[in-house]
Amino acid sequence: MSAINHRPVGLTVAIVTLALDQLIKYTVTYPLALKSRLEGIDILPFFRLRWLENRGVSMGFFHADTDTARWALVGMTVLISAFVGVWMWREKARQDVAALGLVLGGAIGNIVDRVRLGYVIDYADLHIGEWRPFLIFNLADAAITIGVLILLARALLLRDKGAKTETLK
Repeated sequence: MSAINHRPVGLTVAIVTLALDQLIKYTVTYPLALKSRLEGIDILPFFRLRWLENRGVSMGFFHADTDTARWALVGMTVLISAFVGVWMWREKARQDVAALGLVLGGAIGNIVDRVRLGYVIDYADLHIGEWRPFLIFNLADAAITIGVLILLARALLLRDKGAKTETLK
């Protein structure tokens, strides 16, 4: 029996993630003019839209203040995205392909920002009072995080299930 090709699933997830990410970033930049609203826009008691120009990567690491650092960061993230794309192309498990699509779409969304603007637009501010469990982020960051968590959970759960099956034999 031949393996089912789940590439269209991964590509669709990546394209939809990228499109939604860029649409939301456009909306917060232009129609909502979030950059000019110093206090942001309260959506829910625990969620506010706030403008942040992220010149680094996750959690503010590798801050790229110069053009050289910016393009080095672009190059590094393009290489990582290419690796994820190849992995997605070769992967056989539908859930893993979809998770990799989330990671790829999110990564490309942030690459587009960094190439166009020199920074990534972050806007999502989750908070409980003044406590913020996360830094300000965007849909692309959330997609990358969710995709990685799915991959990790599946790897851990399937490994444990495989180990139990081997023990029973």
